[in-house]
Amino acid sequence: MELVTKRKFPLWPEKRRWRITISILLSLLLLSAIATGYFYWILNKSLPQTEGTIEIRGLLDEVSVYRDAAGTPHIEAKNQHDLFLAQGYVTAQDRLFQMDLSRRQASGMLSEVVGKQALDRDKFFRTLGLRRAAEKSMTLYSEEAKSALVSYAEGVNQYIQEAKVANKLPIEFTILGYEPTEWTELDSLTIGKYMAFDLGGHWEGQAFRHYLLQAFSEDKALELFPSYPKDGPTVIQAVKDATIDIEKSFASAVIPHEFNGSNNWVVSGDKSESGFPILADDPHLGLATPAIWYETHLQSPEINVSGVIFAGIPGIILGRNETISWGVTNVGPDVQDLYIEKRNPENKHEFLYNDTWEPAEVIEETIAIKDDEPVNYEVVITRHGPILSEFAHYEEADTALSMKWTALEPSTELEAVLRFSKATNWDEFKEALTYFHTPAQNFVFASTDGTIAYRANGLIPIRKKGDSVLPVPGWTDEYEWDGYVPWEELPTIVNPDSGYIATANNKIVGDEYPYHISNIWAQPYRQQRIVDVLESKEKLNADDMMKLQFDHYNLQAEEFTPILLEHLDTYPFSEIDKEALKTLENWNYTDDTELAAPLLFHFWMEEIANVLFKEEISDEMLDLFTGKAQVVDQLLRKAHQGDEVIWIKENGGLPSVLQESFQNAVTRASKFQGENPIKWKWGEVHAVSFDHPLSSVKPLHLLFNKEGSIPMRGSRVTVGAAGWKSETGKVNHGASWRTVVDMKNPLESYNVVGPGQSGHVMSPWYHDQMEDWTSGAYHKTLMSDGYRDDAKRLVLVPGNE
Repeated sequence: MELVTKRKFPLWPEKRRWRITISILLSLLLLSAIATGYFYWILNKSLPQTEGTIEIRGLLDEVSVYRDAAGTPHIEAKNQHDLFLAQGYVTAQDRLFQMDLSRRQASGMLSEVVGKQALDRDKFFRTLGLRRAAEKSMTLYSEEAKSALVSYAEGVNQYIQEAKVANKLPIEFTILGYEPTEWTELDSLTIGKYMAFDLGGHWEGQAFRHYLLQAFSEDKALELFPSYPKDGPTVIQAVKDATIDIEKSFASAVIPHEFNGSNNWVVSGDKSESGFPILADDPHLGLATPAIWYETHLQSPEINVSGVIFAGIPGIILGRNETISWGVTNVGPDVQDLYIEKRNPENKHEFLYNDTWEPAEVIEETIAIKDDEPVNYEVVITRHGPILSEFAHYEEADTALSMKWTALEPSTELEAVLRFSKATNWDEFKEALTYFHTPAQNFVFASTDGTIAYRANGLIPIRKKGDSVLPVPGWTDEYEWDGYVPWEELPTIVNPDSGYIATANNKIVGDEYPYHISNIWAQPYRQQRIVDVLESKEKLNADDMMKLQFDHYNLQAEEFTPILLEHLDTYPFSEIDKEALKTLENWNYTDDTELAAPLLFHFWMEEIANVLFKEEISDEMLDLFTGKAQVVDQLLRKAHQGDEVIWIKENGGLPSVLQESFQNAVTRASKFQGENPIKWKWGEVHAVSFDHPLSSVKPLHLLFNKEGSIPMRGSRVTVGAAGWKSETGKVNHGASWRTVVDMKNPLESYNVVGPGQSGHVMSPWYHDQMEDWTSGAYHKTLMSDGYRDDAKRLVLVPGNE
């Protein structure tokens, strides 16, 4: 019997099946093209309008905005009100998401838009109180400065409203699912306070040394101190008695980058080919997309100034006008003190002071959290400042650490910034500096009248006792601040005989200076290299300055490579070890991208620290170890000279430490680049990508980051600074702004902003300066009519109210 299988559906002829398959594929391709096209349309529609005319409410007159080939806006206004309103509008066009993220971070409001993972960070900044300090500062500003803040906020809000109505907010807002709220004058001042935080430093070092004294013998702890503390026995005993778990208390603290700093220098007309002073400045901060700096040229009947500012703040903080130019590096003074507070066992909000229990100020904060319930959070503020050791609300203890800091006091930095723009000579600029309180900065100055000058400017406390090495007793008035270093006695130099002035976060005063500035300074190598180069030629020009800003000669390697190699005599070398050693023996001490030696040397120096500390100090505590590089350098010097060093002795002595760390460095380099040292290249590990803040969420890195990283020469200790993340080698720190000005013609300067001006991924100015930044190239920014040539022109006209 023949079985017949009935088909529910007839078989389609082969030709018909093939047509259907093709139709499905074509439909999928069409849908994909539509989706891709829609995605690109979404990205492109948020691009700012840079040509034509836009009506802006609040303007008194027409404003022209010329964007040059580098994307730098040149804003021409007929009055100061319109100038700052236009600056706010134009900056928001390019950097609105960055501005919003900056104010949220500084204010402790990130959780509201990114979720619970930002809660500890928000708690920290709510505790610190940058926004509260900015609010107190507002009353100190002049009417002119307040007016600038108001005008700037008006411009930002004009753009926010326009973008919302036209549904063209930057794509980041769509991804995170929120819209920016109205901009306020307080937002601008809070961002300014955040920069003081980023450059303030040193409280974490005090906390680390507190931990050392509790965890190790006194002799062993003191080896990692920058200097022996004044009032040593008293303060050390107070620290030992304090029942504070430093490791637990600060596990979630936000720590500024240890290498935040800068280079700046100025040479006189006697030492320049042009016969006029030349100024160079390259501040070192985190590298990201968008750049931390925003280049702008502002022009009105009252002002003609060009340079950079932090997105969200009016004016120009670093730059030049028609007669002067100025730049900064971080002084890094001790302006933060941790106080050990004794808490009343009967009332956790009372603290002992001169035998009396004093009530602390208690602020109830509510932190909004995306997709979660809001969190109520309590901030406790003693007479010295906020209780910092318990910002994450760990168990209560009888003692706590509060922080006193100049930046938490009312201050008027924006007042100084606005006055810089109008200063015409050193006396006027110096007068403007009276308003610049925090962070304390090394200002260098040049003028068309031939003056060059330097000043370490800002509020630097005078202490009754102690020197900020350790936390101090807060229950007595013995360790209070007794005012600040008198303004007229701050370190100042005008027209020195040497014909130049240079700073690189180095020690700026000798032992004869009557006031304490700091315990921790940058390693001396950048400063010494700058001095060596400036003294190497009788006459210098702008090209020399640009080359020096990108210089990658490593003086640390010149000092330590012979020492390290000397102590490897008895090491049982493998073939790979021998080849690795040859790279160091034949090295010219340049941190060049094509060389193997920089890779091995920098890994070796890092591994020395790991051998000394990793087994005994947790990663969380090592994050608080400010000045670690200087300490390791000094331990090596002492051991090489034959002095006993406990940390080295306990690890088997100097040869043993160097041999183990060398092997670790070779192994680490091999994992990165294979087992043939001849083929190792510093630039294949030491590379930069300028990561966007959302790129950590995969696959958003494909959208926001440039494909691939660019090799970068230099290191943390070279003038061409390029710090990196140790785990990956990725360059994440350096001079995102470099500028050189020859005062023969202050209307032009040579600049680079890494990675570019715009925060919009589809903008031609998004990553267009990455190659220049990594190769040492510059663009020329003009303040004369030449910037209009081939520029895009946008006209802002008064709109209806």
